[in-house]
Amino acid sequence: MIRPKAMTFAIPLFILFLMSCNRASAPQNVQDRMNWTHFVRIGGHGLSLDRVDDIIRSATETGVFGIETDNDIPGRYESFLDPAEKLKAIRAVAEKAHEKGNFSFVYIAGLECITANADKTEHTFFKDHPDWVQRKRTGEPALFGGGTAFWIDQGDEDVWISPYASEWRKIYMERVRQIASTGIDGVYVDIPYWMTHFDGWEDTWASFDVHTVAAFRKETGLDAFQDVRPGDFEDPAFRAWVDFRIRALTDFMREIDENVKKANPQCMTIAEIYPGIGEEAVRVGSDVYELYPVVDAIAHEYSAGGYTSAEREPLDWFTFMEGMLTFRAFAGGKASWMLTYSWDGEENVDPGEAMKNLAVSEVMAGTNVWDASGHVMSGSNDFAMRKEIFDWIARNERTLYLPREPIRPIGVYFSPGTRNTFPEEHVDSYHGILHMLIQAHSEFQIVTPRTLAAFKGPVLILPDVRCISDDEIKTLRSHRESGRGLLATGETGAYDDRRLKRSVNPVPALLKNSGSPGGAVKGGNNLSFAECPGKAYLRMAHDEYDPAAWKGDSGKSSIFDFMRKFMGRIEMEMNAGPEVEIQASPFVFTQPVKVEGRTHVFIANFKGLKGKARAIQIPETGMTIGIGAGEGSRGFFLPFLGEKQEVAGERKGGRLIFALPEIQKGAIFWVE
Repeated sequence: MIRPKAMTFAIPLFILFLMSCNRASAPQNVQDRMNWTHFVRIGGHGLSLDRVDDIIRSATETGVFGIETDNDIPGRYESFLDPAEKLKAIRAVAEKAHEKGNFSFVYIAGLECITANADKTEHTFFKDHPDWVQRKRTGEPALFGGGTAFWIDQGDEDVWISPYASEWRKIYMERVRQIASTGIDGVYVDIPYWMTHFDGWEDTWASFDVHTVAAFRKETGLDAFQDVRPGDFEDPAFRAWVDFRIRALTDFMREIDENVKKANPQCMTIAEIYPGIGEEAVRVGSDVYELYPVVDAIAHEYSAGGYTSAEREPLDWFTFMEGMLTFRAFAGGKASWMLTYSWDGEENVDPGEAMKNLAVSEVMAGTNVWDASGHVMSGSNDFAMRKEIFDWIARNERTLYLPREPIRPIGVYFSPGTRNTFPEEHVDSYHGILHMLIQAHSEFQIVTPRTLAAFKGPVLILPDVRCISDDEIKTLRSHRESGRGLLATGETGAYDDRRLKRSVNPVPALLKNSGSPGGAVKGGNNLSFAECPGKAYLRMAHDEYDPAAWKGDSGKSSIFDFMRKFMGRIEMEMNAGPEVEIQASPFVFTQPVKVEGRTHVFIANFKGLKGKARAIQIPETGMTIGIGAGEGSRGFFLPFLGEKQEVAGERKGGRLIFALPEIQKGAIFWVE
């Protein structure tokens, strides 16, 4: 979101990754295809021409690689009309960053525009162009003043614009081309949303302005006022409205990227999005699943269970990890940045510890770190700690950010179509299943419609995937006919991809059983559950998981018995035992994968953390990792913020078992 312009300028460092990230290099291998966006360690800065040297100096000193600068041209009405002065500053910071071997990108607003001192100004955006602004169904414009959000000053006018306001869009795209032509390395577009996130707008399903309504009629033949029942997913016209709104913002970002590349083919387009993977993505219309293919990277302003890491409880940390891993599954090889917040005044939590907890979670998920001061985009809660974190990331960036390849994963299916129309049912089931897999230390892979055909794991879990297309059914049939298993829960397959109830659900026949009346039904090496085990686990976990994690005691909670029984059925009845055997407490996140052909396990410890009270973990002890004896005899252990050490393996029954040292916040283990 548009942030205050008074920003702190002490920023993190730059340590050059590889000159294979050279803007002019042609892709020859994986490293060459991975541009600078994959290796950023970000810090934010307000930009004006007189501050360029300070920005570059502080970035070089404190660890920033990928310098965010903010002098928003289209989001401020004055510079939307005349961008000349701000373009000079963008050009200057780009040149200075390149002299240091660094990269820089510039912030612009998406569909928001502020006019300063509007109460004293004859010409404001809304006064000049009231028809360009989004509106409620009742006609109320998306027009706000100071105090509506923290970044809107008293006396300012804040408007949210329809992407179908063609005259505005023409000027906007011209400004995008001008910005990209400066030589800047990235154009960073903040919150391209339909206005549904300010107070009083949450249930409006905007926008019903004249331009948007006309575009909807042209595309669908429907009248948004007469035919659509907002919020009623039983209404096919409303479902068409939902799809239209998502498609509109995806097309808007696609056009931005096209204009960026016309002006500067090496310039990256980055979208900042706050919704995660649930209902909020449908409501605001910015769906990261749809957006990843049309931009170069996404910066996720994402939280789970608390806006800062200092607030987060242990179970929330797993939800947070699952969100990030879902983004990585959506990304298709592109980078995922995390504009997230560690600490914002929590009295009983040390800011440095909160920063470390946030950073370890993000790097172990393979995402890029951007942790600012409080909840803005600039500064830091502890610059010395940020430098320590960024220096460690720089030393180990190949391990952290080169592609992670699955070994023998259990697949978990995320269905955007089901999320769009049954968001709570699907997402709760999805998280519950992932909680069990991760806390049992089973290898998993998040599968989507784009990756379904390529999935090769022994079992694919369909967590209450109610909406399934005929094409998905065909692909699932191929999966089953290859001898691999399917596990379906809840009402999987009850609806088609248009959310129309099927007269006959094809999934029971696909699983070779006649249905799932109460409990589990087995057909071949397939399973179906009428009640989703993921939802049952999630309900229990909400009551039992955090108290157990605070004490570090997994022996007295019924949820872990439930988890072990569920995982035992998958491993024994569906022949889905793990290739990498991990013994650890259920309070530790693990991800076994291949990096550059070698087995790695990424580890984050959440044992003992307590929101707003304790940010120092209970150390994980006694963790072991078992691998095939043919993979290599040397094990290496890299603690978070520490140095690599060799770990001896013990041969047992054709496997090598490695006993890991004590784990504080996290670590990486690998074999050579």
